[in-house]
Order: sequence, then structure tokens, then C-alpha cells
Amino acid sequence: MQPVIYMEDVRKIYSMGEQEVHALRGISFSVEQGEFLSIMGPSGSGKSTCMNMIGCLDRPTSGIVKIGGKETAKMSEKELAELRNKTVGFVFQQYHLLPTMTVLENVMVPLRYQGIERALRRDMALAALEKVGLSERINHLPNELSGGQKQRVAIARATVTKPAIILADEPTGALDSSTGRAVLELFGEINSTGTTIVIVTHDPGIGASTKRCIRILDGQIQGDEVRN
Repeated sequence: MQPVIYMEDVRKIYSMGEQEVHALRGISFSVEQGEFLSIMGPSGSGKSTCMNMIGCLDRPTSGIVKIGGKETAKMSEKELAELRNKTVGFVFQQYHLLPTMTVLENVMVPLRYQGIERALRRDMALAALEKVGLSERINHLPNELSGGQKQRVAIARATVTKPAIILADEPTGALDSSTGRAVLELFGEINSTGTTIVIVTHDPGIGASTKRCIRILDGQIQGDEVRN
């Protein structure tokens, strides 16, 4: 079995006028299917660029990035979009729910891009919402939900396509501590079914709560700790 995430000597350089910004400076690591890890670092460390590589939102300047066994640098924009839709589910700090759609409709959105017919989309979305404990909120709009409920909707939307990887960007950053712990427990439950969970964070508390923590600073890996 090849790793679900593979990076080898990955470098990313952005041109800012006449300046070059070296966001990643030769990082290498791999992630096996079913791992639960955090990528931790302060603002400007390169962790967001690393997240964009995993999420097929960007390509490396040099080096090798393989997601689900496919090398992203060699793929077209259309192929990258398809890989994102089928392989990666995204969870963001600010939820990114569509305000005019109900909870159920928000969760159905990624399935529409996969060409799944509406009746099946509805059934799959209902099942995903049941798993996060929101079956009674399916007809509510996002502004009628608490922060924790919004994040659960976002998690249901991320998992409804049954992706290999859930990529979460500061998923507890906008939540109080007890709600944040509940969200992390939910990620643990999802991980127990075999889904790879990657949390990108600046929070050492989250870094300490995951089974593996990769620390990034100044575009380089400073540590890669695995806990039993």
C-alpha cells in the first residue's frame, strides 16, 4: 500500500514583485491511510502552503507531491479538481457554509459535483448529518445554528463523499474550549473508520491531542513526533 500523502523535497517559491518568498524549503514526509495527525506551526511557518499541497489547491515549485498515489504537478486543473472532489474533504475555521441553503442542502453540494442524482444525494446527506448528531436540524439555515453546530455541518459536508483524507484548517479556532473538544472527539470517531485526518493548526493543545504531530517552522520540518 502506498502512502495516501507523499511529499519528497517539496519546495514552494512565490514571487512578490521583485522578491521571492520561500514558503517551503524542501520538506519530506509521508502519511499512511488511517493516520490522525496535526501539522503545527505559527503564522508564516509554511503550514498553510503545506495544506494547499495536500488539498490539491497548489503545486510545488519543485519536488514530488503525491495525493492518493497521483503526482499533482503533472495534473491539469480539471484533474486536480476531480482529485480534490473525490479524495479530500475540507473543514475550515469559518465553516464556509452557503447562507441561503439549508443544512441538508449544504451537505448535498459536493455530491452534486460528483454527478450523483438528487434522491441519492439527499439520502447520503441525511446519513452524514445523522452521524454528526444533526438529524433534527436539516431544514435550518446556517445563521440559526451555534458555532459548534455549524462546524458539525461542515464535517458532515466533508465526509459525505467518503474521501480518503479529511483536511481541517484550524477547525476549533472559532469555538469555545468545550465545543472544540467535542469537535476533536468527532474527528477521532471519523478516524476510527479508517479515514485519514490531517489538522492544520497553530495550537499546541491540538498538536498534543493527535497521534502524530509534524512541526513546521520557516518552511522546514522541525519535528515529527508519533505517540502510542
